[in-house]
Amino acid sequence: MGFVPGRGLRPTPDRVRETLFNWLRNDLLGAHCLDLFAGSGVLGLEALSRGASALVAVEQHRMSAQRLRDNAALLGESDRVTVLQRDALRYLSTAPTRPFDIVFVDPPFAVDCLGQVCERLGSTG
Repeated sequence: MGFVPGRGLRPTPDRVRETLFNWLRNDLLGAHCLDLFAGSGVLGLEALSRGASALVAVEQHRMSAQRLRDNAALLGESDRVTVLQRDALRYLSTAPTRPFDIVFVDPPFAVDCLGQVCERLGSTG
């Protein structure tokens, strides 16, 4: 399994992931997860490895989205992972009908959209 960072993409550091998943450990079992700005997909794929039941990963960058699909297949998780190659804000504008238990939001540093993402997440249910 590998990932080649593209322009503006950076993987979430190991220490941050470890802390995050320590916080979430009691909420992951059977969770339906949404990973916006998925990049390498490391957050969503780790959630699956820790008991989440499904993942929708939204990544605009074509090569990153394909690598995420490839990595899900390598891990034998293709049946539980849906990778959508599209803009995360546009995805949220379509008001996803599927309920999500956990949403990962880690936009690129250069993209100032966290307020918009939170607003749209709040209006989807």
